[in-house]
Amino acid sequence: MRSGHLDIPAVLRAPLSATALALTAHVAPAGTWLPGLRRTFLPGLAGLGEPDHVALTFDDGPDPRSTPRFLEVLDRLSVHATFFVLGEGLRRHPELGSAIVRRGHELAVHGWTHSRPWLPAPGRDLREISRAAEEVRRVSGVRPQWYRPPYGILTGGRWAAALRCGLRPVLWSAWGRDWAADATPEDVLATVRGQLYGVGDTILLHDADLSGADRWRPALAMLPELVGGLRAEGLTVGPLADHGLRPGRGRRVSTAVTGRRPEVTGRAPAGIRGGHGPARA
Repeated sequence: MRSGHLDIPAVLRAPLSATALALTAHVAPAGTWLPGLRRTFLPGLAGLGEPDHVALTFDDGPDPRSTPRFLEVLDRLSVHATFFVLGEGLRRHPELGSAIVRRGHELAVHGWTHSRPWLPAPGRDLREISRAAEEVRRVSGVRPQWYRPPYGILTGGRWAAALRCGLRPVLWSAWGRDWAADATPEDVLATVRGQLYGVGDTILLHDADLSGADRWRPALAMLPELVGGLRAEGLTVGPLADHGLRPGRGRRVSTAVTGRRPEVTGRAPAGIRGGHGPARA
């Protein structure tokens, strides 16, 4: 070994290179978590659909403490939504999954558990996503179309597993940060409004709180005002199935080099915009 230089034996270089490539393939796609990146380059992944439609989606259920309350409010509003469910929760509460479908909503795959993808595990990703998709099919009677990973972290392994299971990954273009400990209905509503651009957005909220702290309450409370504001602007609110997403296509928006909000044709509907800028993703 020369002074100041680590001479790695040739026999070790290939495994190290393979490990580096595996980690890159695992981590690089997770960069799509950045909202500006996916809006600009992968509008379909951002959930940008028909400009006169807003997709309403919920994550982390089903939960008997909270999901029925969301179903009741959505019934009163005559709105259908897409519920990204966890397989283990659906296995424990299939009656809630059946109720979601019976009331005209759509079930989609959020994974089997709400795990963080720290290390590459393509075999585990495939097993868990496939298992969750099968549970959704068993409860709903139809094959699910959509996949959204926990935390929105779409690693290479999870992306590949979703595609092998016939699922299309869809993240979101607006969220409410309703999971924050200090969130209020007013905060959640303002945060969502501050991220709506009137270009066929997909909204992410949560119908369950895995921490057990009932942090779903602010999202539940603000739903009537959110939906009312969208409808007042002539927008239709519904599930991803009605959002006009097609394979390999999406509504593209351009982003200024300065990193400011995307510039789109026309203006965002006045009734759904708030005084807050986009929340930090």
